Amino acid sequence: MLAHLPLNAHPNPKNVLIIGGGDGGVLREVVKHPQVDKVDMCEIDEKVIEVSKKYLPNMSCGFESSKLNLHIGDGFEYMKNHQGKYDVIITDSSDPIGECLWLHLDLIKGMQEFCHSLYPVVDYCFTTIPTYPSGQIGFILCSLNPDTVFSEPLRKFTREEMEKLNLRYYNEDIHRAAFILPEFARKVLRDQDGSNDNAKNGH
Repeated sequence: MLAHLPLNAHPNPKNVLIIGGGDGGVLREVVKHPQVDKVDMCEIDEKVIEVSKKYLPNMSCGFESSKLNLHIGDGFEYMKNHQGKYDVIITDSSDPIGECLWLHLDLIKGMQEFCHSLYPVVDYCFTTIPTYPSGQIGFILCSLNPDTVFSEPLRKFTREEMEKLNLRYYNEDIHRAAFILPEFARKVLRDQDGSNDNAKNGH
């Protein structure tokens, strides 16, 4: 979901940057997209990649992709030197606290408000991850394009394409459903400042 939500909300995601993600899971999903021509990945800890290749071969198979340019180093420094280069940037770094509606709603609200000071469109969504605290993790998506509606996928895979790409979880209905929040969260994240574009548009 961390890969497919932003990629399918962008009209033409040719150049993608992944910050972190040394286990290779997000990379594996990003390189599946036929629209993606090039993936730069910046991981600060080379050991994570080595261990993942050794013990998580199914997850780390994306490291063999010809689309990949791997950079070992600090993601913040890398981004300073490569501004305006990418269509989509995905951050898959270690969360200091977490982004779970049940445990960290105030943190999420604060992060969303900060992102609103930088981007015209900001939205929050979540998915189920059995191994994460409370069985859930959330995502904050930001866009420089004021017309972006994250909740509506721009590309819809056929069943044949999903089979070919080995998409075992993501589909267009799951994409839309990720943005439907429980009432207690919707009130905090979408009603308070009235600035959520998706809510305004009825999504």
